[in-house]
Amino acid sequence: MTSLIGLLIVVPMLAAAVGFVAGERQWVRDILTVVSLAGATAIAGVLLAHVESEGTVVLRVGDWDPELGIVLVVDLMAALVLLVAMATILVVQLFAIGQRRTAWGADPQLSGPLLLVLTSGVVLALLTGDLFTLFVAFELILVSSYVLLTHQGRRGQIRSGMTYVAMNLFASTLFLVGLAVVYASTGTVNLALLAERIPELDDPLRWGIGLWFLVVFGTKAAIFPLFSWLPDSYPTAPTTITAVFAGLLTKVGVYVLIRFHVLTGMDDLGPLILTLAGLTMVIGVAGALAQDDVKRILSFHIISQIGYMLMGLGLFTLAGIAGAIVFLVHHIPVKTVLFLVGGLIEEREGTSALDKIGGLAQRQPLLAVLFALPALSLAGIPPFSGFVAKLALVDAGIEKVVVPIVVIALANSVLTLVSMVKIWTGVFWGSGDDESATPIRILRPGHRLMVGATAVALVASLAIAASFGPLWDLGERAAADLIDSSVYIEAVVS
Repeated sequence: MTSLIGLLIVVPMLAAAVGFVAGERQWVRDILTVVSLAGATAIAGVLLAHVESEGTVVLRVGDWDPELGIVLVVDLMAALVLLVAMATILVVQLFAIGQRRTAWGADPQLSGPLLLVLTSGVVLALLTGDLFTLFVAFELILVSSYVLLTHQGRRGQIRSGMTYVAMNLFASTLFLVGLAVVYASTGTVNLALLAERIPELDDPLRWGIGLWFLVVFGTKAAIFPLFSWLPDSYPTAPTTITAVFAGLLTKVGVYVLIRFHVLTGMDDLGPLILTLAGLTMVIGVAGALAQDDVKRILSFHIISQIGYMLMGLGLFTLAGIAGAIVFLVHHIPVKTVLFLVGGLIEEREGTSALDKIGGLAQRQPLLAVLFALPALSLAGIPPFSGFVAKLALVDAGIEKVVVPIVVIALANSVLTLVSMVKIWTGVFWGSGDDESATPIRILRPGHRLMVGATAVALVASLAIAASFGPLWDLGERAAADLIDSSVYIEAVVS
């Protein structure tokens, strides 16, 4: 099994290198990208099945001691998120192939290989067992994502891309400083060893480390007040790039927030994290309600929904952490589908502004269905996955008697539904102006592939709702392994 872990990182990087030198042979890039992503998805599925039955898998690169070397760890939390992440990137790449010949598509000579580089960075961030390799993974993601955001050279992309890279470089600088402090204080950057040594530090130093990395990882996750880079940068990118970013990148930040703060026992920061969770929900949904463009509304909802995951972390209970993990898994395909639908709307209408479309439900009923189902899930309407994920978090909040965050979470769901209705009435309701619509037929071969990829992602989100019982059991087990850090420590250092 350990060899499969290495393949997850190495194969996409090698395929990206070949793709960069493939020249005009686009079919080579397509085959390499799809095959490598499909292989990564299959490997992730095998690893999840193995970890679920046999326990955590650890790869010590070069067989070095964990205190000195690179350790890659696949526990239940990592395996769950990894499978959903790889499947999401594969679906988005299929959408990109269908979108290629349109004005809205990304440059295939860059986007395919860079997406593979981004994939390697995501895999490394999810599986690494030490903070320095996590820093390297973040930089790999940052470099590839910045080029993906700005490679079309449009003025808006360059402007928002600069904000994106400036905020992330700020976080990277803080990360390096934090690494130095952690190493000076504990003599290691290995997460398993930090789980033993950080709780033994004096409280001021331990709290300082927790707060410092809350800022570092919180910037990556776009929590309040560190989210300013997101709503401007995401809407300007091509649809396929935005869909990957919206579905995955902020979730990687949440993932490492959960892993670091739970493993190192930072439950003293729970009240602060819950406060930030509430503010993240409120500011995100308020920003969404103020927008009049599909992509900008959905971008602000990324921030709003991050608040729920932060809420689960802030509870620092088994139910809260499990709820955060399950909510994260649910949110990746749902948000990806919504952004892909936004791209389909932009393809057909030439815009995603609410006041310039209208009546799309009559002209494209399939598109209306593809939007309506994930939108209801995002708002937390039963029986979709968003409802059961939010219900789990609300129940965990009630169990710990934190009434304010529970009230905010429920109110936020109502306001999310209002903003989804705003998109529905602006884009799909009414008769619309057929003469202004861009004459693109949804049955064109490229469009069929785009719609098919979006439908696959939607089916995945519905499957999560249908199998929520087993998923919750996995989430509880993953949370238990994090809270009882001895499980993680024994797997890595034994």
